[in-house]
Amino acid sequence: MQLRQSERKQAKIKMALQGSAGSGKTYSSLLLAKGITGGNLSKVAVIDTEYGSADLYAHLGNYNVLSLAPPFTPENYIKAIDLCESEGMEVIILDSISHCWDELLDFHSKLAGNSFTNWAKVTPRQKSFVDKILQTDAHVIATMRTKQDYVLNQKDGKFIPEKVGLKSVQRDGLDYEFTLVFDVDIKHFAVSSKDRTGLFMGKPEFIISENTGKEILDWCSTGTSGLDEQKEAITPQNPATNQNPNPTSRNGNLPQIDPQEAFECPENEESFAPSQDLSETTEKEVFEAIGKCNTVQELYALYKQFPQFQQSLKVDFEAKKSLLINLTNPKNFSQNGKSRIQ
Repeated sequence: MQLRQSERKQAKIKMALQGSAGSGKTYSSLLLAKGITGGNLSKVAVIDTEYGSADLYAHLGNYNVLSLAPPFTPENYIKAIDLCESEGMEVIILDSISHCWDELLDFHSKLAGNSFTNWAKVTPRQKSFVDKILQTDAHVIATMRTKQDYVLNQKDGKFIPEKVGLKSVQRDGLDYEFTLVFDVDIKHFAVSSKDRTGLFMGKPEFIISENTGKEILDWCSTGTSGLDEQKEAITPQNPATNQNPNPTSRNGNLPQIDPQEAFECPENEESFAPSQDLSETTEKEVFEAIGKCNTVQELYALYKQFPQFQQSLKVDFEAKKSLLINLTNPKNFSQNGKSRIQ
């Protein structure tokens, strides 16, 4: 366990739209996705369980549709999300997730034995589905159908059902898992019933538009990114102590990368431009270059120059960084001059 300071990080929105049939959940979801992707609907996928309703709005742009056929099991939803992720979709619309809960209720009703204990066979499947939504590396917009909710009130010694409003067709409390939840009425007006972004809570009802998606994207983009954390992971604590007086590359056939050149690039630039053309460098060459780095300075320069390999070679960069730090730490050497990490 380790305590750390709180830090606002960039995020992928996980949100839900709930409303009755005809309230415009699918259309509103596509408008939100269009705003989030900056108008590029080719990066949007709709997982459609509404028998082709997603295709009704093809005039909005060339978004992708994955038609999900019964049974609407959590496992099939998870496979569909995996497919969208593998295709590089930035926004995944689940239209709708109410069918998944209907399927689980039907499954539960057919189980033999004690009804209460049988929920132990249902809950893990629902949890896996929810976890997949929350952990996927894409923006997720889920829609939920609503129905009339009732409670039993006692009157004149009898219990009488009374209407108490609308309730989403999903497991109780699911809306708490989302960052943002919009309730959409039959006139297409939306109001936030849950909002961790602070953008819409307490605001009057409004009609969802592409600009709504842009506001959400701006909120998601605020804070530090995972890439920043990766850079910090291999940035030397004291560059001066690891500075190489002769910054000549020892990376074999790989073009020379001057570490000083990397560290002196402006803060607002994503990468620096070395004097050599490195556009044709392969991942294998970078991997070999990692092993030939003799200082943390050289390693960091190599890391910063090739952002396309930062994720795939992250383990190799961090392992080399740890080795270099240990090799230059006097505490790792005994009195007889032999390294303790040999």
